[in-house]
Amino acid sequence: MTQTPTGKTRVVILGGSLGGTLAAAALAPHVSEVLVLERERMLPESPVPRSRLPQAAHAHMLWAGGADAIESLLPGTTDRWLKAGAHRIPIPTGMVSLAPAGWFRRWTETHYLIGAGRDLVDWGVRTAVLEIPNVRVRTGATVVSLVGDAAKVTGVVVRGEDGEESTVEADLVVDASGRGSKILEWLARIGGPTVDETVVDAGVRYASRRYRAPEGTGQDWPVIHIQADPRQGRPGRIASIVPIEDGQWHVSLSGTRGGEPTSDEALFEEYARGARHPLVAEFLARAEPISEVQVYGRTANRQRRFEKAAMPAGLVVLGDAATSLNPVYGHGMSAAAQGAVALRDTAVKTPVTAPKFAARAQKAIARPAAAAWLLAVGQDRFYPGAVGKAPGLGDRLAARYVHRLSHTAIGNFVVVKALTEVMTMKKPASVLGHPAVLFAAARGLRRPLLNGPALTERERAVLNREPLLREPLVRAEESRTG
Repeated sequence: MTQTPTGKTRVVILGGSLGGTLAAAALAPHVSEVLVLERERMLPESPVPRSRLPQAAHAHMLWAGGADAIESLLPGTTDRWLKAGAHRIPIPTGMVSLAPAGWFRRWTETHYLIGAGRDLVDWGVRTAVLEIPNVRVRTGATVVSLVGDAAKVTGVVVRGEDGEESTVEADLVVDASGRGSKILEWLARIGGPTVDETVVDAGVRYASRRYRAPEGTGQDWPVIHIQADPRQGRPGRIASIVPIEDGQWHVSLSGTRGGEPTSDEALFEEYARGARHPLVAEFLARAEPISEVQVYGRTANRQRRFEKAAMPAGLVVLGDAATSLNPVYGHGMSAAAQGAVALRDTAVKTPVTAPKFAARAQKAIARPAAAAWLLAVGQDRFYPGAVGKAPGLGDRLAARYVHRLSHTAIGNFVVVKALTEVMTMKKPASVLGHPAVLFAAARGLRRPLLNGPALTERERAVLNREPLLREPLVRAEESRTG
């Protein structure tokens, strides 16, 4: 049941990216006004890059758990994405994946993901949110501090484009400002609590590029994903192709510390060939690159336990500002979306102005974030040179069990469905302990391991084509001066 706001209740949200706009959608029905403060001078009205979102240059996967969460907050958003060219990719049918245990079969559909550029995903959400009557965005606004004390936050101090500072009062402040959030510094200034922080950093670096999909690949092309194996005791290499809008493939290569890719265009496909299988490189050799190589290295997993601290009332932290994840697992957007749903569900039960609202909301937000955290650090801790707490006995036993499940999933539909439910964030990791899953893991493979990728005739036909001759990409500045 929606809480009817009494008087003028204002929520101020810090950050106009995905987490911030979803938080606005979550709270708008429960308050009089939602004000989103965005540092950029303007937010684009179309799906184009934003200067303060460098990670958008890299492939993103919006899993079913995240897409369904967004749809529940903003009905019709999925249709908006699909009409703009995004792909609804059935899982595991539409995924060619080499796991540490071997090649997965392409079983019948159990879940799905949305294949789209990050700019398109954000645009679809932003467009829907800005149609909500009581939501407005103030751009060119840099938040410099919180207003309030250790007991309660009552607003923020904002610096405008003219350099002038002013106070914006709020009944609730939601920090959704991402990895660069200064929330710990701001809390310290008002006498707030010390917040426990855990960092696990495998030193992952991304290199990404867009390609024009080869003729005949169509709308139903699969995701191609070559995973690393942290048990090999060497830097991991990961290679992925995600079909997106405009007939393009978004290709991301990543490597852990000691095995990072570079921005050198001549080495891009060579690096992909050095993954555990050269399949991605073979497809790229038959596709046309249409962008330069973009690199990104802010990939450490960072968990801040705000839900366990004595936080001031009137302050909630959401998304990457609370828990930021290595993007290689593709759970950041889905965790933020499920966090926004948790925020909404808390507002249904407890008025936003209630003294306990922020604490209850923070605990609810932490649950999906914690699930995504375990999926990420359960792998990253095992790579050579990883920074952070070394894996203990429990971590090693859990990793062995997950590997056993991954191995069994190659020939057992019960297990592959359970793993997919967890990977797509539709169900918690506890489903992996269900008696049927435990029995299947103990019983082992029901079908033999595959000796190669499970490709269709159409997909093999692309590989049978002659590789394209490569010409260096002409950079914009060279074309102007040439």
